[in-house]
Amino acid sequence: MSYLLICTTALLVSGLTLFSGFGLGTLLMPVFALFFPVEVAVAAAAIVHLANNLFKALLLGRHADRGVVARFAFPAALAAMAGALLLNHLGGMAPIARFELAGRACTVTWIKLVIALLIMGFAVVELSPGLEKMALDARWIPVGGLLSGFFGGLSGHQGALRTAFLVRAGLSKEAFIGTVILSAIVVDLSRMTVYGLTFFSRDFEILRAQGGIGLVVAGSLAAFLGAFLGSRLLTKVTMRIIQRLVGVLLLLLGAALGAGLV
Repeated sequence: MSYLLICTTALLVSGLTLFSGFGLGTLLMPVFALFFPVEVAVAAAAIVHLANNLFKALLLGRHADRGVVARFAFPAALAAMAGALLLNHLGGMAPIARFELAGRACTVTWIKLVIALLIMGFAVVELSPGLEKMALDARWIPVGGLLSGFFGGLSGHQGALRTAFLVRAGLSKEAFIGTVILSAIVVDLSRMTVYGLTFFSRDFEILRAQGGIGLVVAGSLAAFLGAFLGSRLLTKVTMRIIQRLVGVLLLLLGAALGAGLV
């Protein structure tokens, strides 16, 4: 079941969101959280996200605007480190509450609560017609890098903000896609460095013991296939019905996570 959920999610979301610039990390991280501790789920999803972006860079990275990448990605990389450090700090805090539900032990922790709020917040963006076309002036690109990078490091939810700040940069469709991809790679490398030096090195045994390495590899391969098919077959990916479905699922999963049920 874990392989089916993660591979299906990676395949579909990677293909459907190739041109929108966000979606894979937003949805894949909660799916990993169904099987692993939240901080491990963030790191596992980040590995798939990075691998997929490296693959997409081979397909479309040559079109990137290097100047825009520099203005956005370098602030984003610094902020991603800060977000990753905060994630590690939250992971070490004592639980807020413990209770039993239908004979099952449930735990509410600070990290679950914070990630749950972020999941639900980004779900609201998916469900809000007025926010889906949000675009900010190009002069705010470095600020967008800071915000996108911070939330990317903390929870993996970076793409929606990245798209909002880069969509008004005056780039062609191909340059926009390439710029988004290279910027995402810089952030992924930055946050993965901190993850590896902090909690991920500590919790790697959990991922290995529960078959997580195989899931990460399988999810990456499924995402590769999704990105390849998306680059060949899809011309329109911001389909409203899919956004609504994703938004509702994120709200439900965020509520379950925050309540300690996941």
